[in-house]
Amino acid sequence: MTTKIEAIIREEKLNDVKQALHELGIVGMNVFEVRGHGRQGGIKLAGRTGVYQVDLLPKLQLNIVLSDHNVDKTIETICRAARTGETGDGLIFVYPIQEVIRIRTGERNREALSYAGDIDDRAAAKRALPVNGDKVPA
Repeated sequence: MTTKIEAIIREEKLNDVKQALHELGIVGMNVFEVRGHGRQGGIKLAGRTGVYQVDLLPKLQLNIVLSDHNVDKTIETICRAARTGETGDGLIFVYPIQEVIRIRTGERNREALSYAGDIDDRAAAKRALPVNGDKVPA
């Protein structure tokens, strides 16, 4: 089964989040410029003509589709990298994905999401490492 993570973050935290996800092994994502507000309702700015309310603040939306067993690690990584502790740090939404198809190859689901060096590939490589000096069969 696969899951979509949709994260709304501050623009200035994009590079931190991308770097943290790359280090985790998340290699595929989409980023969109969006505008909105949450509980804070926007911000008040003072200008020459007085004070005015800006209620649609610029944010970035990251979309990541991945295997279910990687969701918690990915969410923790996004939260850690995107958090400033201030109002407006963002939100994460999690959706079930029914099916994934790679258009070029026709691959479906897990095969369509797999990349060399991704989080699942790294986990498989760790499992294949010898333990306590044991030899790996040839």
